[in-house]
Amino acid sequence: MDTARTVNKKADIKDEQGGVKVPRRLESFLIELAELWLFFVRFIKEFFNPRGYDLNEFLRQCYLVGLHTLALVGITGFIMGLVLTLQSRPIMIQFGAEAMLPSMVSISIVREIGPVITALICAGKIGSGMGAELGSMKVTEQIDAMEVSGTNPYKYLVTHRVLATTLMIPLLVVYSDAISMVGSYVGVNIEGKISPILFFDQAFRALRFADIFPAFIKTFFFGFAIGLIGCYKGFVAEKGTEGVGKSANSAVVVSSLAIFLIDMVAVQITTTYFL
Repeated sequence: MDTARTVNKKADIKDEQGGVKVPRRLESFLIELAELWLFFVRFIKEFFNPRGYDLNEFLRQCYLVGLHTLALVGITGFIMGLVLTLQSRPIMIQFGAEAMLPSMVSISIVREIGPVITALICAGKIGSGMGAELGSMKVTEQIDAMEVSGTNPYKYLVTHRVLATTLMIPLLVVYSDAISMVGSYVGVNIEGKISPILFFDQAFRALRFADIFPAFIKTFFFGFAIGLIGCYKGFVAEKGTEGVGKSANSAVVVSSLAIFLIDMVAVQITTTYFL
């Protein structure tokens, strides 16, 4: 039996012409990557086409993306700053560097932890919402109805959402960083006492241009990836309610992976040209 299975597997590797057959998973991955690239190219074309923009829809998407995520981002940022301070304090005390705790926390949050964690939170909240919303519209043929009526569904549904996430994610990251510093101040004062003026003076004095600017710029790419992938997964949703669930789940997974890849590239560029 094992010998027969081995022979069958070797036979499946080659197609009828004698060439090497690409594994199914790799083939589906490459096909989806190509479809995502075409989706991106279409977005670029629609972005530079001035016709079809709706300012009210854009502002509505910014409102939904920003306000509906504000509380979650704020709570996460506060806990993130508080926990980071409480976990780092004993180690800093061992090395006699407790006075450098505000500086260490501010650099860690602004440069890396704040943007990445906030983007992941937004990928779970915003990316899944877009995938489920557009997926349900795809399944119920509302997108097809928009095309029949003469409306450009891509311009109305995708372009405004991607632009909204690209604009609002950086603002949410700045908000999260500020709340994280407040949480860090609370953490410092749990086992010690420091004035807010001294704490924030030490925290902001340690920050440099090379810490703030690259970290802020990469958040625009985070927002763009979240919006584009969420809309793409909704547009290619399969029929049925199960397809909507798969689109929402896949949007979160792929967006999170894209965030880590973008962050890896951003760190390499930052360390090469800014540090």
